[in-house]
Amino acid sequence: MTTPSETPHASPQTSPAGFDLTPPTAEQRRTLEARLSGEERRVLLSHGTEAPHCGTLLHNKTPGTYCCQLCGLPLFQAGTKFESGTGWPSFTAPFDTAHVKLLQDNSYGMVRVETLCARCGSHQGHVFPDGPPPTGVRFCINSVALRFEPEGAALARSVQDYIDSIG
Repeated sequence: MTTPSETPHASPQTSPAGFDLTPPTAEQRRTLEARLSGEERRVLLSHGTEAPHCGTLLHNKTPGTYCCQLCGLPLFQAGTKFESGTGWPSFTAPFDTAHVKLLQDNSYGMVRVETLCARCGSHQGHVFPDGPPPTGVRFCINSVALRFEPEGAALARSVQDYIDSIG
């Protein structure tokens, strides 16, 4: 069975916000994964969770965009971030609904909804139905799963743009 990341020439898919959602090629994925720290690898690739109250982005109040640490796809905007008291960065809505994939998660004897990056499939966190208005949902996301780009910074439109930007 071929996974999206192994598809040699996936046809381009563009989100309503204008970002390329084509999954990384196998070579691009190897490049991206090679730059991850051990903790980033554990969370993003093995569906782990960082300890609460210690993530570097938990208290960030700077205007900007939170992108996938693995592939650079914009996932959340700072204007949707709120203090949930849970110990993880929380957001009321994604940057673009096409940028996140939701998947039922039955691990650890619980029924939850996992949040994945729609482009690369990396684990970001979970979404819960207990957020504030206007959406009533709380995207509870691991800091290590995100890369913050300050307002005005160019956002990578594709996996290759992201690879080029991180050197």
